[in-house]
Amino acid sequence: MKKLIVFSASLFVLAATAAPLQGGNVPPPSVILGRKEVPVLCYHQVRDWKPTDSKVSKDYIMPPADLKAEFKMLHDSGYHTILPDQLYAYLTKGAALPSKPIMLTFDDTDEDQYAVAWPEMKKYGFKGVFFIMTISLNKLPHYMTVAQVKELYAAGNVIGSHTWDHHNVKKYAGKDWEIQIDKPTKQLEAITGSPIHYFAYPFGLWNPQALPELRKRGFIMAFQLADKMDHTDPLLTVRRIIVGGGWSLKTFDAAIKRDFH
Repeated sequence: MKKLIVFSASLFVLAATAAPLQGGNVPPPSVILGRKEVPVLCYHQVRDWKPTDSKVSKDYIMPPADLKAEFKMLHDSGYHTILPDQLYAYLTKGAALPSKPIMLTFDDTDEDQYAVAWPEMKKYGFKGVFFIMTISLNKLPHYMTVAQVKELYAAGNVIGSHTWDHHNVKKYAGKDWEIQIDKPTKQLEAITGSPIHYFAYPFGLWNPQALPELRKRGFIMAFQLADKMDHTDPLLTVRRIIVGGGWSLKTFDAAIKRDFH
């Protein structure tokens, strides 16, 4: 019990030091790129496959039994989940992280993330990041309600922005930044009562022109997928991997160790 209390205190310190860093001193990109990468996993739907699911779709659909096995393996292997404030403090200031850190992220507001993944996370004391596509809110049975998002946030998870309707950032023009980023982010801030500093690119797609637009909107870190981080702004191009549905635990373990170094 003492160990848990100390760890919780360290989380509080890291969060307290990381939160005000928006607009603060950030080291050169070479320093950030030189740090050992922390594994960041990306999940989407959590449900059993249907006969109508295509082979490609199955890569984005995690059967609940597989998810439960993966979370148990992470716990039994000694991994500790971290949140974006901790990752930001580590990348920018070299702040200490728990042993075997890993980040769990969930895209697209699917209700099964709340109904299936969250109970499994609570079982192991895990926390994660839920990137919310606001057009989907309250559209049960497939998507989360505002009340569920509030509950996830109140329980210590992080809520991040994931656009209004999953429009590709590389195609933004005119009022797209207002429609896809500004209004949805304000809506999420009203739901959580806190600033939203983290963003995930739909489809993992980004371009250099998007980075200053996100920066001036107050985002301090953004998450893509497995492409190389931008050499001028790695904080806005943090890498993740999609955990494929149907992976064996051996493949899952190998992917974590292979893709982050």
